[in-house]
Amino acid sequence: MPQVKIYIHFVWATKNHKPMLLTKECREKVWNHILYNARGKGIFIDHINGFSDHCHCLISLGLEQTISKIKQLIKGESSFWINKENLSYGKFEWQDEYYAVSVGESMIEKVRNYISNQEEHHKQKTFADEYLEFISKYKFEKFY
Repeated sequence: MPQVKIYIHFVWATKNHKPMLLTKECREKVWNHILYNARGKGIFIDHINGFSDHCHCLISLGLEQTISKIKQLIKGESSFWINKENLSYGKFEWQDEYYAVSVGESMIEKVRNYISNQEEHHKQKTFADEYLEFISKYKFEKFY
């Protein structure tokens, strides 16, 4: 039986980066729901967290899984659920674009810590500022 260990740091934002997940309690409900839903679809989320306008996941890809399919399953269902549960003000949507990067085993703990500390981290720097620094450093295209 094949064994695959491919970790992906997966990040996506709310539509137009609007801060739609305003309270920590709301965000915890969303992250817990995403974990529960992903588990039911055979998606292994190692770590999840985020802030009012974005979400970070550390995901281990399964043998037959693709980043695109995981994105579709997680983002689409969670957006529907957030609206059904009235967890945001106005219609909730995730941005179509996303960011995904592979993570080597030696970096997994560092990525877990980064994801875990989103609340504290974004007291210092907004997601948009951080992202602009990142894309200019690595010459990536913008996704918002």
